[in-house]
Amino acid sequence: MAGRNGRTVRDLRRANRTAVLQRLYFDGPLSRFELGPATGLSSGSVSNVVADLVGDGLVEEAGSVDSDGGRPRTLLRVAPASGHMIGVDVGETRVRVELFDLTLTELARAERPLTQQRYEVEVIVDHIREGIAEVLTAARLAPERLLGVGIGVPGIVEHTPDRGAVVHGQTIGWDAVPLEALLRAGSPLPDTVPYFIDNGAKTLGQAEMWFGAGRGARNAIVVLFGSGVGACLVTPEVEHGRAVEWGHLTVRVRGRRCRCGALGCLEAYAGAESLLARWREEGGRVPVGTDEETALTSMLAAAHPPGGAAADPVALAVLEETAEYLGAGLSDLINLFQPERILIGGWAGLQLGTRFLPAVRRHAVSYALRHPAQQVTVDLGRLGPDAVTVGAAILPLADFFARGGRRPEPAPENPLPAWRTALEERAPH
Repeated sequence: MAGRNGRTVRDLRRANRTAVLQRLYFDGPLSRFELGPATGLSSGSVSNVVADLVGDGLVEEAGSVDSDGGRPRTLLRVAPASGHMIGVDVGETRVRVELFDLTLTELARAERPLTQQRYEVEVIVDHIREGIAEVLTAARLAPERLLGVGIGVPGIVEHTPDRGAVVHGQTIGWDAVPLEALLRAGSPLPDTVPYFIDNGAKTLGQAEMWFGAGRGARNAIVVLFGSGVGACLVTPEVEHGRAVEWGHLTVRVRGRRCRCGALGCLEAYAGAESLLARWREEGGRVPVGTDEETALTSMLAAAHPPGGAAADPVALAVLEETAEYLGAGLSDLINLFQPERILIGGWAGLQLGTRFLPAVRRHAVSYALRHPAQQVTVDLGRLGPDAVTVGAAILPLADFFARGGRRPEPAPENPLPAWRTALEERAPH
């Protein structure tokens, strides 16, 4: 039966369950008495919802506290073992797969390094499948107990009704790759376990806004700085964040060629891949076969050697120029969106930020309009290099909350067959 606003009794029950679960998740443990004002529900509604959630095994008791003159009040919390999620980061140097319980405590992880074939579609799909199977085996967890698998990927993700999530990754050579359908084919998971695929910068933004340096902010931008550069915009209108291709803003007309094929993109100057290329072009010594993370560490050590040794002037000059490009790029975000916080994450951002964050801030302020620049803070993210996988795991968690703690419906029929032929035709022979 629907009310005047079109909401059914089922809708109301789901919304009430969602409200209680979220307050316990973010602010718990809480008593039933505290849940009333925290959720806006009546004491009777709170009691009914809590009874349902306890009966479903989602909420459990967590001790008690004294009350004013009455019986001690029982504290409640979300039961950690009542749900599990997998987060996957398809990064530039590795595919990382992590298994979490409902409170996002890591239970197991698997990593697959990416080398010469690093973005070949079938290689990535195999890494993800194998990683999922590995973490489930390590934790002795039945696949049916998963709430879902969240995956952060480079590029633009299009969600289609017939093909699932399709990835347009121009910089990595992915042209309309039906990643969800490919994962479904031969998946170690039952059809009842959904995949949630989105841009890696967005999953990083999700993590920092839920658990990191973005908590409490209404307008924020979270920057992912690795081999390439991306960003996630969070506003009251886009509370779950929107990925923006910030790395492909033009910062120099007829400048260096970017991985996307255009000239003068920010990524062609500030991404770790291009930063290291510029150092090599100027005579920097990077051992053959060294991965990007190790090479960037070497470059930073050359620019800031320990023990008072002489710095490599070329490495230092390239890094200082990169800090200016990053600052100028941030100024565009400041002028366009006027955020209250900008957070820098990603493996390269965290490495560089410890030494060059003051310079990046200085350049951002000098290139931006004065008023919005005075309102923003620029800091590093707090969640470290695992933030993308944490954010990816939040995707099924957020869906679980939105369903009021109900498990997802069975996935639609696998749309792969019509696409496998196209992928095989594009594959090199």
